[in-house]
Amino acid sequence: MEIDSLALPSYAEGLMSLAVIFLGASIGSFLNVVIYRVPLGMSVHTPKRSFCPVCKIQLSIWQNIPILSWLFLLGKCGHCGCAIPARYLMVEILSAAFFLSIYLLFPFPAFLFLWVLISILIVVTWIDAEHLIIPTKLTWAGSAIGLSACFFSPELSAFAGSAQNWPKALIHSLSGWSAGFFGLWLVVELGKKAFGKKQLSFDQEVEWCLREPESDEQPLLFVIDGEEIPWWDLFFRKTDRLILEATEIIIDGKAAAPGTLRIHQAGIELADGQQIDLESLQSLQGKTLGVVIPREAMGMGDIHLLGMIGAFFGVPGVIFSLVAASFTALFTALVGKIGLGKPLPFGPFLAFGAVVWMFGGWKLWKWYVDFLGFNH
Repeated sequence: MEIDSLALPSYAEGLMSLAVIFLGASIGSFLNVVIYRVPLGMSVHTPKRSFCPVCKIQLSIWQNIPILSWLFLLGKCGHCGCAIPARYLMVEILSAAFFLSIYLLFPFPAFLFLWVLISILIVVTWIDAEHLIIPTKLTWAGSAIGLSACFFSPELSAFAGSAQNWPKALIHSLSGWSAGFFGLWLVVELGKKAFGKKQLSFDQEVEWCLREPESDEQPLLFVIDGEEIPWWDLFFRKTDRLILEATEIIIDGKAAAPGTLRIHQAGIELADGQQIDLESLQSLQGKTLGVVIPREAMGMGDIHLLGMIGAFFGVPGVIFSLVAASFTALFTALVGKIGLGKPLPFGPFLAFGAVVWMFGGWKLWKWYVDFLGFNH
C-alpha cells in the first residue's frame, strides 16, 4: 500500500487536523485510565470521572483537560499537591501525535483501524513496562479488529505488496495471526522447559513470608531471605507452582506441619494435601532450606500481542516486528546493563517493531524481498 504523501493542508484540512489532535489527546486521557485501572482489576467505567490516586478526590472538568491541565497544574494534583506522573502527559501527547500522523498518511477507513491498533499498543507498552503483564482481553479484541479490517480496508494487508481484495487479505491476516501466536507460543513452551524454574538452596534456614502490598498499585509480595518478588512475576499459568521445602510454616499465627508447601496463584497446598484459598489467609510465613521459583523469559501476553500484530500486518509484519523487537531489546539490555535474571518487558519492543513497520518498515521488507529476487 502506498502511503499518501504529506501536503500543506487547506483551511478545512487544517481544522480537521486540529480536531484529530484533540481527539487523539482525549483518547490518550482515556488510555491513561485504562493503564492505571486495568492492572489493579478496576473498572474503566466506574467511577466515571478520573481521580487522584493519592487523595482519591475526583477531578473537575478543568483539571482533566488533556495535556493542558497537566501543564497548568505543573504536574501536581490540584487538591493534595502530590506529583502526577509524567506518564499522563506523555501518553496524551503520543496519542495526539500518532493519531495525526496516521490520519495524514493513511486513507479512510484504514486510519480508523490503525487508530485502534496504536491505542492498544500504547496501553500495552505502559502496562507491561510498569507491571510486566499484558492484558490479553485487549489483544484478543485487537486481533478481532485486525481481522475485520480485511473486509473494510483490505489494502492494510498489502504492506508487503500482496492482497488487494478482502478474500486474499483475510488469508494474509489469518496467516499473520497464526504465525505470530503459534510461532511465539512454541518458543515460549521450549523456553519454559529449558529455563522455566529457578532453584535456590540455603546452607541455613532462611525466613520467608507473603507480604501485603503497601498501596492499591502494588502487588502481593513473596519475600525470601530479604528478597522481594512481586506476585505477578511468579505466576504466568494456572499450573505454575512456587515450591518450598519448609522447615516451619505459620498460617494466621498458628503453626502447621512442616514439609513441602506448594503455593499457586489462588491458594496453597500443604504437605498433607490440605488446600487453602489465598483470600481466606490473613498471614503466611515460615522458614525454609530451599525453594523452586517458577519463571519465564517471555509471558503469554507477548504471544497474544504478536498474534494481534500479525492480524493487522500479516506474516511479514510478524517477522519484522519480532526481529526489530529482539534487536532493540538486546541493545536496551546492553546499554542499561541489565543482567541475566532481571526482568525486561518484551511487549514495548514488539509494539515498537509494529509501529516502525506501520510507518515505513514495510518498505524495507519489500526492498529486502526484491533484493533476494523472491518477487521475480
